[in-house]
Amino acid sequence: MKTYLALGDSYTIGEQVLSEENFPNQTVKLLNKTADGLIKYNNPQIIATTGWTTDELDTAINAANITATFDIVTLLIGVNNQYRGRDVNNFQIEFEHLIQRAIQFANNKPNNVFVLSIPDWGVTPFAEGRDRKKITEEIDAYNLVCKTAAQKFNTHYIDITIAHRLDGSKEDFLATDKLHPNGKEYKKWAIKVADKIKNILEY
Repeated sequence: MKTYLALGDSYTIGEQVLSEENFPNQTVKLLNKTADGLIKYNNPQIIATTGWTTDELDTAINAANITATFDIVTLLIGVNNQYRGRDVNNFQIEFEHLIQRAIQFANNKPNNVFVLSIPDWGVTPFAEGRDRKKITEEIDAYNLVCKTAAQKFNTHYIDITIAHRLDGSKEDFLATDKLHPNGKEYKKWAIKVADKIKNILEY
């Protein structure tokens, strides 16, 4: 059985949705559905909590004391750094450190690490009354860091932000807090991740 480690925050754990609806679990379901019985994945191990920043995720990884390696590792983190107004240069330092840790968890295989872009919460109803343009600009700056770091360390970058900006204002794609995605949106992410995994690793 193949193994999968998902590192992140609310967008990985799936705030306000059932666990089977978050994107890591939907990704595994898609991979297992199309594997023709040849390759199967265990349920993903998830280290993620709503509100985590890069340094808090790093601390949680230490606390988890993981000794195993994994066939696939995904990393989606940074929105809370932006939300708290943290410096993007500091984010770069901490994000690159997390990518290197992700590669270690992937048995030192950068090809097995998949970085997801940060969604733009500024398009959601939750952001009503806030400076949406500023939020978008800052998310873009953070995602440039994510994409550049992914390329620097020879991992893969998956852009889910463009699609999320189209859906993030629609109730059909939102959880009840009108901020986080629901399972319908996460499925779109899972399709992208599963397709990328299959294409890159030739499953």
